[in-house]
Amino acid sequence: MDALLDLLRGTVTSPWVYLVIFGLTAVDAFFPAVPGEAAVITAGVLSASGGHPSLTLVIVTAATGALIGDHVSYAIGRGGGARRLARLPDGSRRRASSEWARRAVDRRGGIILTTSRYVPGGRTAVTLTMGAVRYPRRSFLLYDSIGAGTWALYCGLLGYFGGLAFERDPVKGLLVGVGISVVVTFGLEGIRWLRRRARRHASSRH
Repeated sequence: MDALLDLLRGTVTSPWVYLVIFGLTAVDAFFPAVPGEAAVITAGVLSASGGHPSLTLVIVTAATGALIGDHVSYAIGRGGGARRLARLPDGSRRRASSEWARRAVDRRGGIILTTSRYVPGGRTAVTLTMGAVRYPRRSFLLYDSIGAGTWALYCGLLGYFGGLAFERDPVKGLLVGVGISVVVTFGLEGIRWLRRRARRHASSRH
């Protein structure tokens, strides 16, 4: 246990920890299998336990990584997705779906973008779609900055205050922080699944 604690302390006191957080949150934006939330929450737990890494730098680094990653996802959608949408035949179901997505993004793009940041996997689908339907870059930057910033603040503070509760036992705090991130992730995914199921059930009635 002491060896594990020493290893953790050595890792989090290195400036490389911010590069790791940046990389994980950036890649997580367009490759959801990477544990972006877990990394930020864990860093928050360790910050509360020993003062390293800096909570402020963790939040800023995570927000920057998430913002850049979202723009990579947007660029991927704008490049390949836009061309595929343009080739869809008129009157097809996929064409109708793409036009519906375009109208939804035009009307409620800001809300959709900021809230999807809290849904693992969902944020990738939204940023890809926004790129594909060519949502204005300036508006995307504005709303994505809000979403990425509040998300990083939420994850960092969640880990930090969880870590304070286990200040005398940082390893337990670390495990609790990771556990919280897993519960939050599966909770959000469960809500999405229930909503999809409710929509399918409602449409089957009509």
